Parts: sequence; C-alpha cells; structure tokens
Amino acid sequence: MTVKEKFNKWLEFADDETKNELLSVSNNEKEVEDRFYKDLAFGTGGLRGVMGAGSNRMNKYTVGRATLGLAKYLADKFPSGASVAIAYDTRNNSTAFSLAAAHILAACGVKVYRYKYCVPVPVLSFTTRRLNCSAGIMITASHNPKEYNGYKVYDETGCQICTEAAAELLSYIEKEDYGNVAALLASDSEGSITEIGDEVLADYYKAVGEQSLYSEKSDIKIVYTPLHGTGNIPVREMLKNFNVYVVKEQELPDGNFSTVRSPNPEEKDALNIAIEYAKKISADIVLGTDPDCDRVGIAVRDNNGEYVLFTGNQTGALLVKFVLEMKKNSLNEKSTLVKTIVTSELGANIARKFGLNVDETLTGFKYIGDKINKYEKDGSREFVIGYEESYGYLVGTYARDKDGVVSSMLICQMAAWYKVQGKTLIDGLNEIYAEYGYFLDALDPFVLKGKDGAEKITALMDYFRKNGFSVFEGADKVIDYSTGIDDLPIENVLKFVWNDGSWVAVRPSGTEPKIKIYYSVREENREKAHSHLEKIRTAVKNIIEG
Repeated sequence: MTVKEKFNKWLEFADDETKNELLSVSNNEKEVEDRFYKDLAFGTGGLRGVMGAGSNRMNKYTVGRATLGLAKYLADKFPSGASVAIAYDTRNNSTAFSLAAAHILAACGVKVYRYKYCVPVPVLSFTTRRLNCSAGIMITASHNPKEYNGYKVYDETGCQICTEAAAELLSYIEKEDYGNVAALLASDSEGSITEIGDEVLADYYKAVGEQSLYSEKSDIKIVYTPLHGTGNIPVREMLKNFNVYVVKEQELPDGNFSTVRSPNPEEKDALNIAIEYAKKISADIVLGTDPDCDRVGIAVRDNNGEYVLFTGNQTGALLVKFVLEMKKNSLNEKSTLVKTIVTSELGANIARKFGLNVDETLTGFKYIGDKINKYEKDGSREFVIGYEESYGYLVGTYARDKDGVVSSMLICQMAAWYKVQGKTLIDGLNEIYAEYGYFLDALDPFVLKGKDGAEKITALMDYFRKNGFSVFEGADKVIDYSTGIDDLPIENVLKFVWNDGSWVAVRPSGTEPKIKIYYSVREENREKAHSHLEKIRTAVKNIIEG
C-alpha cells in the first residue's frame, strides 16, 4: 500500500484517540510519510521507536501486531502449549503496552505471567527461566529519550532472541494485519493472565546475592540515582549493607525523566544531580542506573574532591580485575570472558593474564547470553564475566542479559575492597594503565532521523567501505562483518585496526536513527592518546557533518 492508503486504513480500525492524533497531522505530508513509509522495524533488538500513531511508531497496534505474530510463532514451536512472562519499565505507556501484549496472547490461548509492578530487564530474563516460560516480553526502550518505547522478546532460556530466531519471528509478524490486531484488542479475552508474585523477585535477589565477592566491613559512602527507573528498589536491596544515599529528585518513577536531558548513564550530564549531592556529603562513589536497570554508570571522587566519570570500558576493566582476583582460586582452563567487538581490549588483556579464554561477539548483550547457552550445552567453556562498552555487565548465569543490579553490587564491593587498601577506583585504574598501557575510548553517535536519515546512513556505510583507509590514516586492516567473520552472524559493521592495538568501528544503530563511531586508542601515555583520538574524530566529523 501507499503511504496514503496505509493512513486511511488506520483511520478505519483505530480507536478515537488514535484517529484524532492522525487527523491532527493529516495536512503535514512529511509527518504522515514518516509515520507510514514503513512498519516499525522488528529485529534482534525487537521493536523500538518514538511513541505515537502510525505503522512506524510505538503504539498498542504495533505492539499488538508483534505479539500476535509471536503467539502464532510460539504455537508452532510449542504445540503442547506455550507460556510467556511479561514485564515493563517506568516509561510512559509501558504499563498499557504490557497489558495490550498480555491481552493478545491470552486471546490466542497462550498462558501469560505478568508483573504487577515495573521491574528491571534482568528480572524478566531471570523470571522467564524461573517460571519455565516459552518466551518473555520486556516493554522498554532502555536508555532512550522519553519519546521512545520498545518491545524486546526473549526465548525460553531468558536470552533475547538472536539473528535466526528474530528473522523467523519476523516472518510471522509480517503476515499479520493491523485490523485483526484492533479487533483482538477490542475483544473480551477469556484467556489466562496470572500476576507474578513477590516470591519470584525474592528468588532473583537470592541469585544476585550469590554473586557477592567481598563482604569485609567498609565505611564507603555511596550516592545512588535510579534516574526515575526500575532500579530503585532492587539496587537498594542489594546495597543494604552499604551506606547508600538516594537522590530524592530522581528516586520515583517518572516517564518524562523530568530532571535529566536523557536518562542514559553514558551521557556526561546524566549524573549531574547525583554528583552535586555527592559533593555535599563527600561520597566516595556515585552510581546511576538507566530506566530498565541493565546499565550502570559511575563517578569516583578524586584527591581534590572532584568526581571523575568512568567509561563503560574503564569500569569493565576494573570489574574484570576485581572479579578474577576474588575468583582466582576457582578458575580453570574453561574459564572465559566474553565481550563485544566494539569493547576495548583492556579487560580482555587482563583476563588473558589470569589465564582466561576470551570470546568475542557482535554488539548486543543477547550475543553474550547466547554464548552462555552454548557453553552450558556443550560444556566447552565456563562463563565468568561478560561486558560491553555501553555500561552493561554480567557475572553469574542466573540471567542471560546485562544486569545493573548485580553490577552495582559488585562495583560497590570493588570500591570497598580498594578503600580498605587506602585506594580509590581511580588508583586502581591507574595501576591497570601502568601495567597494560593507556587505553582511551570514545563513542560519537550521529543522529540522522527519518527516511532521509536512513538513506544517508546507508550512503555513509558505503563511503567508509570504499574510502576507509584514507579516512583512518595508518590503519593496517579492515574487518567487514557483513562478509561473515568466524562463526559470528553477518552484520553491517566495519572495524579499522592499527598494529598497535588501536581501532575504529563504524555501525548503524539497530534501535535508533543513528550511525555510531567507536574509537579505541592505545598509546604509552594520556597526552599521545588524546592527540591520536582527536585526529581521528576530526576526520570522521568532517565527513559526516561536512
């Protein structure tokens, strides 16, 4: 159908609220095109997009269509009967979208377990496993701005579905008609929807607690902000033996995230309010988790009383060293660290020194979860720790996704361990640099919205494929993951590598209208690293913004 035909079709089946929204933009040709020029993409990251009316927006109809496809996919995969666990975060419409998904599934005869309150992503992963469900659904857009929401699908292992499963599920979704979805949403379902009780969450806390590595008493002082998200209760539960001060302005759920520009701990200003509070009470460390509490960012007080923000790679390297120091007597020839292709080699080098295997995956923690499943199935390796540069970490195999709750617990234990030695995490990081070399990492995301933006992203990837070596002067090789590398799925990612271990990776975001440039520079000192990085970043910006 044409854009206009799709627009008119939606006016036929949509409820009054949706119709009114569509009619309000009917004279804006560009806006109508953006809402209907495609269906909101469903990939390995599920659905994610701006909320609103239209096939290229997050709304109850796009959620319902994905869920109807999932119901039929599960009916074929589990002919004796399927069950699904559903959870949601604090974003606007997350509750409504979770209810729409539950309604569709129940109407299709699928047994539904749904949380009665918002919980973190790792809780959904754990719950799917704990209740032996056929699949899980998480309503979240993670760290995206307030305008966004999303829909993630997990398999029976609690792992977000990967490439092959996502493609198969998509083939079911594409057969579904929005009119049928509207009819099901308007019907009275007599299916089975069961509320998930507190006992499952208690089991999750127990599983996280079993990953504890250090319990010696410490006077460490921690400021924590859940950034209006799901981490508030779970993180505080796991830090109850610490001196924790919660940022009151950001403690309670707020889908508008009214105190921050973006609820993303990767952003430099996300922890500003927490840092100001920390200065008043001379806290040792600041923690911030994103809305679905699968990522955590930190800031550490230096000797001058200022707070230094850590990157995901820096925190990851420190965690690798801490975890392996604490576990060194139980490590064996199967022990393995798993990281993504856009994560620094620093943590991997530390792991290798401890004798660990290092395995690499594509970007996305689902691929790390998939590695854990493979290890358990064939017994070839034992998962110890996995992480990605975007502030996501996991220790333990109780879940198959990154977990800001266990990460917060271990980061605070690690900070306490260093403090008992008279050191800060800054001191610990400098010790790592002294031993392994200075690593400097950065990420430049370029937002390119709409149809025109999507076309420009495609053109930029083509440009870098053809001209990358002239842009990244001195690079010695390029790895093009679209050609199939080792046993990794095919993905549109380029990685330019220097012989000294530095690299630059270029990839379109799978969940946002962005092209992302990742930089990892290795030099003998800070000054040379910053000079090298700035030279590369300038060349990239001249191409993308010029």
